[in-house]
Amino acid sequence: MRVSIFTRVRRPLMNASEVLLVEDSAGDALLIRQALAESPMLVHLHIARDGEQALQILRERDFKPDLIILDLSLPKLSGYTVLEFCPEKTPVVVFTASQSENDESRALSLGAREFVHKPMGVQDYKTTVCRIVRDHAGFMP
Repeated sequence: MRVSIFTRVRRPLMNASEVLLVEDSAGDALLIRQALAESPMLVHLHIARDGEQALQILRERDFKPDLIILDLSLPKLSGYTVLEFCPEKTPVVVFTASQSENDESRALSLGAREFVHKPMGVQDYKTTVCRIVRDHAGFMP
């Protein structure tokens, strides 16, 4: 099941950025959704719960994400497999609990723009998510 969430915030004249979140953890998805809802950015958040669903969403002709936030550890298909099929022009940020240098090296070699370790504290987590979206989805300060 595809989850699509439109987060309205303070700048109604701005076009919403289309962000695809590929995350199997309901808790992490909720934190990301809350972080974006509390930010001054207008984001249309689409959530895929596994790698297979992410590829289905990416194959939709009318869906052109401005940013993909991708976990590596996913059911059905790995984050690496998803990364191989992501559109070249779309920035992909790997957002993962992995601390492995091999994971980071492999993700970057497959085209990820950034490899971010998930922070432990809730506020740090929210701040990091907002920075990722601001830096990679084309928002102006």
